[in-house]
Amino acid sequence: MASIRIVTDSTADIPQELRERYRIEMIPLKVHFGNDMYQDAVTINAERFYQLLVEAKRLPTTSQPSPIEFLEVFKRLNAEPDTQIISIHLSAAFSGTYQSAVLAKNMMEEEADITIVDSKSASYGFGLIVVEAAKMAEAGRTKEEILAMIERYQRERKLFFLVDTLEYLQKGGRIGKAAALFGTLLNIKPILSIDDGGEVYAVEKVRGHKKAVARILEMLKQEFEGRPVHTVMGYTSNPSAADELAAAIQNTLDVRSMDYTIVGSVIGTHVGTGVAAVFMWPADEASS
Repeated sequence: MASIRIVTDSTADIPQELRERYRIEMIPLKVHFGNDMYQDAVTINAERFYQLLVEAKRLPTTSQPSPIEFLEVFKRLNAEPDTQIISIHLSAAFSGTYQSAVLAKNMMEEEADITIVDSKSASYGFGLIVVEAAKMAEAGRTKEEILAMIERYQRERKLFFLVDTLEYLQKGGRIGKAAALFGTLLNIKPILSIDDGGEVYAVEKVRGHKKAVARILEMLKQEFEGRPVHTVMGYTSNPSAADELAAAIQNTLDVRSMDYTIVGSVIGTHVGTGVAAVFMWPADEASS
């Protein structure tokens, strides 16, 4: 039976202990503060990133892994006997990471069974898919079964980011300075998500944190009420930012598991500190 290995990148925001437990290979993106370059989740962790972000006068930039970095990992894994590789990555609409993986696959001189997947998502919006794929690989499921799961989860997962401040959206050029000032004065809390094409969009702009939490809960109920779900709460600088939303979800929906993860530097560059995020998918289709 073929051995299936799962590859991803650092923007999946999968905790290190899960990556190690399920033998998930992770290739880091890079974060640049001025002349200082860090490997995301390798030479800088998310906590340190948010400390630097608050202190920075200018937003950091990020860069994708090179095809050579992917090629080295693909060659190493392909050297294992009878190995199939599934490589799942950050939305191609956000980054050239997916394209680097595709180029690396095309550069393989030896025969290799490699499937590259554009997750059309970010953070644990595809981290959940990577972990489930690795669990299925460990359980001896076939490549076809794993790819079918990925397609299903891409349709059924839901994710929302509740942004605490408009400052970072303004700094990143997503909204104008006047709109940011006006929105801050009115206590506007944008609810962000990712569309089917893998692009970030504003679902709604709600006045006040409590109304924003209620609106996210309402949208999740429309999708999942009466169905068991798995949930991962995301946060940037402070895990307690997600607690109110987490409590509301647990009091309303049939939550079979709830975990927390920290949102990494790529998304964090644009949404900033104090963010709460929810990633949800149906438990009736997932492993426990």
